[in-house]
Amino acid sequence: MLSRFDPWLEGASRNRGLAVAFAALAAAAVMGVSEAAFWSADEALRQSQARHVARNDGLRLRELLTDAETAQRGFLLTGRDDYLAPIQLAERELPSVLSRLRGQYASSEWEALVADASRRAREKLSELQLVVQLYREGNVTAWRGLVESDIGREKMQAVRDAVAQLDQHELVQIAGERDAVARSLMYGRLGVHGLTLISLFGLAIFLRRNEALHRTRREHAQELAQERDRLDREVAHRTAELTELARHLQTVREDERAHLARELHDELGALLTAAKLDVARIRRMTRTGAPEIDDRLKHMSELLDQGIALKRRIIEDLRPSALSNLGLIPALEILTQEFAQRSGLQLSLELAEAPTNEAGRLALYRLVQEALTNVMRHAKAKHVRVSLDEADGWLQLHIRDDGQGFNPDAVGSGHHGLLGMRYRIESLGGTLQLLSAPGRGTLVLARLPLAEPEPEPELPPVTAPGDLGPAVSPPIGLSTPGGAAA
Repeated sequence: MLSRFDPWLEGASRNRGLAVAFAALAAAAVMGVSEAAFWSADEALRQSQARHVARNDGLRLRELLTDAETAQRGFLLTGRDDYLAPIQLAERELPSVLSRLRGQYASSEWEALVADASRRAREKLSELQLVVQLYREGNVTAWRGLVESDIGREKMQAVRDAVAQLDQHELVQIAGERDAVARSLMYGRLGVHGLTLISLFGLAIFLRRNEALHRTRREHAQELAQERDRLDREVAHRTAELTELARHLQTVREDERAHLARELHDELGALLTAAKLDVARIRRMTRTGAPEIDDRLKHMSELLDQGIALKRRIIEDLRPSALSNLGLIPALEILTQEFAQRSGLQLSLELAEAPTNEAGRLALYRLVQEALTNVMRHAKAKHVRVSLDEADGWLQLHIRDDGQGFNPDAVGSGHHGLLGMRYRIESLGGTLQLLSAPGRGTLVLARLPLAEPEPEPELPPVTAPGDLGPAVSPPIGLSTPGGAAA
């Protein structure tokens, strides 16, 4: 049955593998495009940041020199030292600014321009410091000559021109880096959008295939359900047939037992009774003549009594007359009393009258008989309790012993007594449970539905001992007039 669906199972597994591979490939592509766009934009931003730093350093150079030149003029006009703060600031910051500019433009086409601007900036700062020094020394002619000359203006103009060129260059580069960032973002956006569309297309294909797989799975499940229902019906039908067969076999078995019991009672019982009567007549005829013959006849009479008793026990085992004549409760009492005498075990009875039919009474009697036989053979128990009561519309029979117990799941083959009783009880609509564990005794629990009580059958008349026709064996404990059990 399952081999028909092997290709479907293989196709489902293969499709799942393809779906996982496609999802992994799409995820890797999206991550690759995103990472490429990120690193490209990050590189452009780092370069743009470096351009801004270079541009700021150029503007800072021009700012420092301009402020220093303005401070020099204010000092020359007023003679106040507080105007010299920008010159002092330029003395501190100018070396680091020039060093960064040279480092930023090293090995580039702007290296020479930066070097010339750096030289002129240092010369301009030295000129400003020299003018301040000459002013402090009172050498008016000297500092006026330096101020009025065009040397300082030319140096300052050269620095301004160099800074302007560098600033223009950096602005162009910054614009280019900004465009690079925009391109990276655009490429990343287009890539993600494209991969997203491809992924959606792949998802649509996967959902379509998945729906086909689910449809096939539903059809498969429906076929399995139909096959399971068919098998359940077949199992139920076979179970019903086996139950009916078990009931039939039990009925045939009991009928055969009853027939054999009747044959033994009618034929063998009549023969043994006739033989006993003949022996009794012969004893009366030869009692005074030959004592030895009388002893032999007496021994023969005892053997006949034993044969009659053996016949009676066999008949009772085949078809208990107490069950048919007295009912279930007395039959169970007699059965358990005889079991207690044979086994020496303590036995407790709690039997309550409940309506049962003939098949139910016979099944319960046989169950108690089988259970007690197992107790005597295997349980090693000291006490057995048998109870029969009615509960919730069911007739319940409990047989519990305090023996060594066993594992019901580990029972080997060849033990069919209780198994046969289980089928017998179930064929009557009841249930049979066997509960046991090593060291915890055994409980046999049988439940049968209550039935309408049947009318008590009329007992046939008991024939006279001399009649060789059909006769009924008396119940256990009763005897014939001659003192021997018939």
